[in-house]
Amino acid sequence: MDPRQVLAGILTIFMFVMLGNMIIKDHFDYLEDGIRSDVHFNVLKVESELPSKINGPWEEMKQELKPCWKPPSIKVGPESNGYITLSLKSGPEFHMPQIAVAVVIARHLGATLVLPDIRSGELGQKRDFEEYYDLDKFYSSLWGVVDITREIPANVASENLTVVKVPNQVSEDFLVKNIDPIFETNRYLRLAISYPSTNMKLEVKQNDDIESTTCLAMFSSLELKQEIREVVDQVVENLRAFSNRSDGKFIAVDLKGELLEKKACQEIGASGRKNCYNGYEIGQFLKKIGFDTETTIYITQTWWHENAKALKDIFPRTFTKDDVLPDDQKTKFLRSQNVELEKLLDFEVCSQSDVFVPSMPGMFYGSVTGRRIGSGRTQILIPANFLASYGQASGHVSAYVSEKKHLAYSCFC
Repeated sequence: MDPRQVLAGILTIFMFVMLGNMIIKDHFDYLEDGIRSDVHFNVLKVESELPSKINGPWEEMKQELKPCWKPPSIKVGPESNGYITLSLKSGPEFHMPQIAVAVVIARHLGATLVLPDIRSGELGQKRDFEEYYDLDKFYSSLWGVVDITREIPANVASENLTVVKVPNQVSEDFLVKNIDPIFETNRYLRLAISYPSTNMKLEVKQNDDIESTTCLAMFSSLELKQEIREVVDQVVENLRAFSNRSDGKFIAVDLKGELLEKKACQEIGASGRKNCYNGYEIGQFLKKIGFDTETTIYITQTWWHENAKALKDIFPRTFTKDDVLPDDQKTKFLRSQNVELEKLLDFEVCSQSDVFVPSMPGMFYGSVTGRRIGSGRTQILIPANFLASYGQASGHVSAYVSEKKHLAYSCFC
């Protein structure tokens, strides 16, 4: 064989080997670059789809306060000294002070408290206590404080009862002068509780026993039954899920268009203060103090109303009960004519929200505030001053909180 042919063959083989190595190296370099490019692209794509956080003047929830009332002394006798009855009316914001004054009076008289019924709606439909509240919790929290019976004995029920009108806060002096004389002549009383004021400040001086009993009955005896509590928890969970851009935080606004229409929000004097605020004014207020317009808001208005729409125009992520209730609960809560369930839901959601904004003064505002004080949720904002009696201290924080005017501060510390 010609040596030149051998050399040419060797060179040819060497060139093919080099070319093969170059192809393999380029192929893997290409794959490596492709993988890096693809991973980099995917990371960027995921990051671009993550919603950006929204700002707002949110406050961290303060440490939950502890009950600082002394447990009332055990004061239950072997036999009843009489019977006290009442009906809980007008929603959970009224149930709390109603049950408190009833327990105080029954304890003072040494009488047995008859388990109250609940009157619901304009027609005063009668419903059982345990339809809404945890009966075991009620009994256990008041054990040793007052005797409770489910039914009035037949021999007592046949007697004529005396209806006694009492204010929502009572002192020992009031009980001695106004209740004791009546109870001496008739030991079967029915309480009709009036509200000289819907302000939740401590209006009357109470002795230690009355104060402790009031705190216990108002803030520790009423708890929702489990089935209702589970629905409330689901609604709050849904609202927090809608609020992923604000770390699950949401605002609850007590906004009921029909009430505002009847009330006719008016300025008080020359100060520019108003006795209530509509949806547009609340929306402008929240935007002005720094809440992003993408903030999630829950309103107590059941169905969409002009007032609610005015707020939604500013904060599009505004929801009613119909928007956030589980589908299988809407008939029960919204279409059963059982307005008490709607009120309980509103009360609980407003008590658990990160921020609460009342549109007007009243028992709902005061009772929700009391619940929030105990749980450390004290970011309660007032669009501007309410009536002077409800006060407004620094900024827009409720004077119930900023000046510790609420009676809850005598119960929690």
